[in-house]
Amino acid sequence: MIKLFSPSKLNLFFRVLGKRFDGYHEIASLMQAIDFCDEIELSLGKKDEVSCSDVGLACDETNLVCRAREVFRTRYGLGGVRIRLIKRVWMQAGLGGGSGNAATVLWGLNQLVGGLVSEGEFKEMAAELGSDVPFFFSSGTARCTGRGEKVESLAEAVEVKGWVVKPHFGLSTKVVYERVRENRLQSVIAGDVLYYNDLECFAFEAEPRLKLVKEMLLREFAVVMMTGSGTAFFCSAPLHTEVQFMEDLLYHPISSIQRKEKEWYVP
Repeated sequence: MIKLFSPSKLNLFFRVLGKRFDGYHEIASLMQAIDFCDEIELSLGKKDEVSCSDVGLACDETNLVCRAREVFRTRYGLGGVRIRLIKRVWMQAGLGGGSGNAATVLWGLNQLVGGLVSEGEFKEMAAELGSDVPFFFSSGTARCTGRGEKVESLAEAVEVKGWVVKPHFGLSTKVVYERVRENRLQSVIAGDVLYYNDLECFAFEAEPRLKLVKEMLLREFAVVMMTGSGTAFFCSAPLHTEVQFMEDLLYHPISSIQRKEKEWYVP
């Protein structure tokens, strides 16, 4: 059996550049892997078995863990596999937890069968699974374009330290993107901006309580930015000696992590 950490990510900068002919949106983003991680255990077996610590998460074809297994199997062949997902990263948060799970399963399956897959092949499989999955085969810090699948690794991490904070409700990516209107997108951003997310205003339209959450967080932090399509916010630079944690919100401390070539993430 092998056991791997499955990281999540922040979108430190996120622009929506317009809608593509294939129905996806063209984006430009700076993504950073963080040490808010799930864990995945994998071992070979007589038949496929998938289980999860979160009983609310389906362990069928709707789960990216199962889809990653099948994409790998189609290319390289595979007997039975036991997969155990220990879920900690919040769902419907914009943190890419499911995408990180898919990437981690691809990496782990390759280890189980002898490490035959190249970095390029990993990225091809990842692109079949979702827009955020290829990012996790970067250095952990990357510029992402296209629908997110075009990944340019950066040598140095963007040092982020703070908290991710989430209300107790989620929001699907599809619902947010359905509200994107090009006349609401900011065409020019002046100066050297790092923390920015075009999707915030559309997420606030879909779920007005999110705007109230951000307003509350701005009383405690100098930097408050929704990551991805939400509903989690990256918060840093506390304004007070002691942060007042609100009972109706979920908090998790986070820092940047990176991946060394031919290795997987270690928090």
